[in-house]
Amino acid sequence: MLIVIAQYLTEPGKSDEVAAILARHVAETRAEPGCVQFVVNRGSDDPDRFLLYEQYVDEAAFESHRVSAHFARNVDHGVVPLLAERTWGRYRLVEPSTD
Repeated sequence: MLIVIAQYLTEPGKSDEVAAILARHVAETRAEPGCVQFVVNRGSDDPDRFLLYEQYVDEAAFESHRVSAHFARNVDHGVVPLLAERTWGRYRLVEPSTD
């Protein structure tokens, strides 16, 4: 299982536009065969901040997501130009101990 956490900070006045694009992106990404979970969160105290929590069955599923037509349309050409800051990283689950 691969987990991806992405954090976005929008340019001032662009957060509602980013939220609308991400709402469309959620539905399209959840329909991907390798997507386990895809959740977009918007900051309560700062609506210009977004946190995306993504789970994929493996690295190949994530790479497939990143080269999809909807990723190019929604993220590369839609969201990214509206951002002041973008960070993301890959994570692995820590499974519960059987001890």
